[in-house]
Amino acid sequence: MYADRSQAGRRLGARLRPLAAEHPVVLGLPRGGVPVAYEVAAALHAPLDVLVVRKLGVPYQPELAMGAIGEGGVRLLDDAVLRMTGVPPEEVEAVERRERAELERRSRRFREGRPPLSLTDRTVVIVDDGIATGSTARAACRVARSLGAARVVLAAPVGPVEAEARVPEADEVVCLEQPEEYFAVGQAYRDFTQTDDEDVVRLLARAAAAPSGSWAAASDPEVTVRSGSAELAASLTVPEDPVGLVLFAHGSGSSRHSPRNRYVASVLNGRGIATLLLDLLTTEEEHDRRLVFDIDLLAERLGVATRWARDEAATANLPAAYFGASTGAAAALTAAAEPGSSVTAVVSRGGRPDLAGDRLGRVRAPTLLIVGGADTEVLELNRLAQSRMHCPTRLEIVPGATHLFEEPGALEEVARLASSWFADHFVPTGKPA
Repeated sequence: MYADRSQAGRRLGARLRPLAAEHPVVLGLPRGGVPVAYEVAAALHAPLDVLVVRKLGVPYQPELAMGAIGEGGVRLLDDAVLRMTGVPPEEVEAVERRERAELERRSRRFREGRPPLSLTDRTVVIVDDGIATGSTARAACRVARSLGAARVVLAAPVGPVEAEARVPEADEVVCLEQPEEYFAVGQAYRDFTQTDDEDVVRLLARAAAAPSGSWAAASDPEVTVRSGSAELAASLTVPEDPVGLVLFAHGSGSSRHSPRNRYVASVLNGRGIATLLLDLLTTEEEHDRRLVFDIDLLAERLGVATRWARDEAATANLPAAYFGASTGAAAALTAAAEPGSSVTAVVSRGGRPDLAGDRLGRVRAPTLLIVGGADTEVLELNRLAQSRMHCPTRLEIVPGATHLFEEPGALEEVARLASSWFADHFVPTGKPA
């Protein structure tokens, strides 16, 4: 089982790494396939794009595909299905007009004006978060071929036992997991939160702004932090001339591969702030719900990671701060309340600072609490926690946002608030505050 799409993409990227020699183009199928494709492209040092396809469903049985359309005016019809169903040409055209409008809307939205990558004479790796019936994958392969692809590889973290047979249009099908009892793609993921348009736009923009594949491969080296007998996986990013280091404490059910925290981290990196995205539990431990809510254990390990960073050459002289989400916020505040803590600042995103209990009154680091305006229960808990704190605090409410800040523009506002808070409170070593 995969923690989330990002972890699945890293594993898939490792399996596909030999393809790097072919200098492929990686295409994610929106929306869920894009976070997976992002990691694959990083592993292959390849350019990333989306492949927007729309199935043409039979009017009275939409799940049955009578064809597919793709960008560049590509139109593919299944003559056998058309003969069997008897759909007249005018109804086919009506379905195509409707689907073409949606295809063009998505293409503009996802790329933000960037032209699609050329597939002519290239090896193309089409990536989705899983294979179900195979109809979308088949259409995608046919569209890629029509756009000039010389070789088409379909790749997914999970699919049925007969995945290869379901997509004969691909030259090669790579499917990491093929369970005997397979009912849905989501069964292979602990976190199968729906990927929204904003997630796709952010990942594509980040990939487009950097040399092929370098956005993750060069800036997110995997490191290990040892805490007792536990080996904690982490991703460390240190930009040029960093002004500080932010350690991320993830919430219950999340990990260092969280696309939301990774997005916030990328914004911090752009402002010259180093980041350490840390798994506070091992793969085995995260299945134990008692440990997931053991705030003292999580805080202790966050403190260990902070001391680890003090011993690393790249981060030894950087002021440190914490970013906590959900239960991770309580762990961050608990760690910041420890005697002798030198943490410079704390930011909580949709957090549960109330779970830090009486430690709240001992926190000295300036703390920013960010809550969605529609997350009413958590908002009240944050107000209560703020009233028990004696350090400089501020409560920022993002209007209309829910707990995961999935609404358009909500996560961008979180990143803006957090980066400004950290930048304001980082003071270079040896200089007075």
